[in-house]
Amino acid sequence: MSKQQSNRSLQSIALIGASVVLALTVACSQETNSKTETEAKTANAAVRNVRTAVVAVSRFHRSIEATGTVAFDQNRSTQVLSPISGPVARILVGFGSHVVRGEAMAIVASPDFAAAMSALRRAEATARNAKRVAELDRQLFKNDAIARRDMEQAETDAVGAEADRDSALQQLRSLGVTQQTIDDIQQNRPVTNPGGTIRSPLSGTVVEKLISPGQLLQAGTTPCFTVADLSNVWVLANVFESDLPFVKIGDTAEVVTGAGAASLKGRVSYIAALVDPNTRAVSVRIDVPNPGEVLKRDLYVRAVIQSQTESQGLLVPVSAVLRDEENLPFVFLAKPDGTFGRQSVQLGSRMGDQQEITGGLTAGQTIVVEGGLFLSTVEHS
Repeated sequence: MSKQQSNRSLQSIALIGASVVLALTVACSQETNSKTETEAKTANAAVRNVRTAVVAVSRFHRSIEATGTVAFDQNRSTQVLSPISGPVARILVGFGSHVVRGEAMAIVASPDFAAAMSALRRAEATARNAKRVAELDRQLFKNDAIARRDMEQAETDAVGAEADRDSALQQLRSLGVTQQTIDDIQQNRPVTNPGGTIRSPLSGTVVEKLISPGQLLQAGTTPCFTVADLSNVWVLANVFESDLPFVKIGDTAEVVTGAGAASLKGRVSYIAALVDPNTRAVSVRIDVPNPGEVLKRDLYVRAVIQSQTESQGLLVPVSAVLRDEENLPFVFLAKPDGTFGRQSVQLGSRMGDQQEITGGLTAGQTIVVEGGLFLSTVEHS
């Protein structure tokens, strides 16, 4: 190959290389411009979806959320003790049975019943005789047949005999004997010995059965049943110290048992005087009507107490509060030059779709209340 031909080949290669470089430069420039235009369009779209509002001081009533457990209403529940000593002869009700006040729950075979029945017969006869003697002595005294002292002694004996009779009556009633049986004893009619009867002191549901047939009971000591009126229960909610100033007796509350379950209305009836040293919470008692017996003892529930105490502070829509990569709350603050910047905030209570801000914002500032997610997208693009 000649030297002239070699020079021409080198010039051709140089021209081709230059053309390639020029083409790449143009392509990169077009790509950069396209990317810039896309970012600009995205930013403009984000701004168009943003809605702002001015932060202002509001007056509101707090909603205090707490967890708690269900307990029997102690004013409507009781443990039934045996009024008589002896072995259990029969159990008349079972676990979960509904009973009314005075209903027989168990029969106790005991000699105490026979002794009490005999004591009433003797006391009744003595009281009748003493009353008859006292009436006779009053007539004799009117006719000057006996001294006043004898008449007064007869009246005293009659009063003492009536007191003994009333004591014997009370003893039989404490053994659960029916009034019909007592009337038969007082009229000297024959009476079978059914034994002592354990009766329910209130109407409700048998939630515990603690005895079995043949078990030996001690009067006034052995617990036999637990009866509770489940139409109303207590919810013992744990309220922390920071929320305690806003909870008062009489505040209304909603109790929720689980996801999708209907809430039950209640009212705060008692606030404990002691703080739990382990949880630093105070037990707040909520009286809750329990239709359908939905709430069971020891059930774990969530309570939302509506405070009657009026508070004052900064409220913003819940949609205005976002979370960063570390799950810390922030809002987008509108700047005077039309741009937006993140502002860390401290959160207080939530009231429906409103969120209390306790730190990070002041009244008069403008924040993004809708569209903050679009701004976050632009930041990360």
